[in-house]
Amino acid sequence: MTQTFTVAGLNCQGCVKHVTEALSALPEVQSVRVDLGSRESSAVHVEANRQLSDAEVAEALADEGDYTLIL
Repeated sequence: MTQTFTVAGLNCQGCVKHVTEALSALPEVQSVRVDLGSRESSAVHVEANRQLSDAEVAEALADEGDYTLIL
């Protein structure tokens, strides 16, 4: 199952790496792909064996930097 989340605060490949690693660490996540957009928002595509909640994604991003899940 692929889900797409909108995340603010990504502005470089280092940010992409941090977000990819944080979300890849969630149970049952198979892959993460980030389409780096503007600092205001980027699309983060997550392939997982189950549907992830917004809260799970927000919590995974909380300690990684100034990244905000846009609901």
